[in-house]
Amino acid sequence: MSADHPPRLRFAPSPTGFLHVGGARTALLNWLYARHTGGTFLLRIEDTDRARSTEESTRAIFDGLRWLGLDWDEQVVFQGANGERHKRDAFRLLERGLAYRDFTTAEELARQREAAGDGFRIDRARVDLPQEESDRRAAAGEPFAIRFRVPDGDTAWHDAVHDWIRFPNKDIEDFIILRSDGTPVYNLAVVSDDIEMRVTFVMRGDDHISNTPKQILLYQGLGAQLPRFAHVPMIHGIDGKKLSKRHGATAVGDYAQLGILPAAMVNFLSLLGWSPGDDTEVMSLYELIRRFSLDGLQRKAAIFDPKKLEWMNGQHLSLDPLDHVEPHITRAIVDAGLATAESLHARREWYEQLLTQLRVRARTTLELAQQARVYFEPTVTYDEEAIAKFWKDVPTTRSMLQATRDRLATLDTWTADAMEQGLRALAESLGVSGGKIFQPLRVALVGVTASPGIFDVLLLLGRDTSLARLDAAVRWLDDASGAAAS
Repeated sequence: MSADHPPRLRFAPSPTGFLHVGGARTALLNWLYARHTGGTFLLRIEDTDRARSTEESTRAIFDGLRWLGLDWDEQVVFQGANGERHKRDAFRLLERGLAYRDFTTAEELARQREAAGDGFRIDRARVDLPQEESDRRAAAGEPFAIRFRVPDGDTAWHDAVHDWIRFPNKDIEDFIILRSDGTPVYNLAVVSDDIEMRVTFVMRGDDHISNTPKQILLYQGLGAQLPRFAHVPMIHGIDGKKLSKRHGATAVGDYAQLGILPAAMVNFLSLLGWSPGDDTEVMSLYELIRRFSLDGLQRKAAIFDPKKLEWMNGQHLSLDPLDHVEPHITRAIVDAGLATAESLHARREWYEQLLTQLRVRARTTLELAQQARVYFEPTVTYDEEAIAKFWKDVPTTRSMLQATRDRLATLDTWTADAMEQGLRALAESLGVSGGKIFQPLRVALVGVTASPGIFDVLLLLGRDTSLARLDAAVRWLDDASGAAAS
């Protein structure tokens, strides 16, 4: 593969379920290498399993790839539409003497398997009939499968991840390439389509390594140039076992509903089986494309750690350009019923200030939406721990909040400087530190002990809402005091 011939790579999922994490990672690595090299990224839907393939799953694959930002360069290929070519290729191998007809019925095969037990192998001497007899039975309309005649010797290739891999051909059984009903077997369909699509680089999970020698034999039998191969490691859960539903969400689309940003998911997935060569972890899509290389592909199994994903999501949430993350945050806020997209657009400047303050304190868009709730809803619910920590002395707290409210109400301008000067002067007159005023005030305004800076909170809420919440807090403390007295 020279610089004059950029690689052509493909992602070829089966539409029998949603786009899972492993498939998404494979698609991403192919896409990154295509974009890094100026190559071509192709999408093929392997829908030959008619019983299990669904339109819903196909749409989920498209939606998952688009959510991740992975675009493809040519028209999508649907493998199921290529059955006639697959069949022609099988017969080409038959005509070249590289394959033979197998007239064994399903019943006969089942009896042979039962008699032989676990060590069953096809006996070529029994099924590879003399040409004249094979032709006669086929002409009589007797159904047959077509088996590839595995040659003597070894099948080897240089893998971009594992270096040289070699399989003794004696360990590969003569394998069916066309069933007796005329439908192709997986390996033939894949090779036929890859040849037709001019694929020059096959990058996939290392669970496909056992398929590769069979596919290489088919490439050679069909007279086609071999693509380059790279088999990337499988993804395991933090328990070291193959990733599955027991580890949580495995469909990429589920993570959008969990408040994960696509940029964070792409960043996280890229590091499952690949390393940039240093300790850099948080990278933009542009940086990933620029830095991606085959040298960084790793052999050991990758570990999917949900906590690491959430951490990385928090990094992207706080560091990415606001216009990149805002649509995803807005969706979470709208879905939470806090506001409409139209109302947020009408208060654009205020809304951007809110997001600027909150996004550095959240790890997911759902968490951010929860933190934003207090800025949209008319009333505040006071956290019990916050009350116990900063409102423990009810009479003193009530007096402090009333004085705070009165001082803020006298301000000529509602600015951070004016509020800070006013409240620090109040603290000095009362003989207390600023924190003795700010912490009870924070609980009155947002109900919890952690928030953006107190003056940022006052600016976001505005004068009227801030004063109203202080009035409500004083009333709450009056009621608490009355309840304690009775």
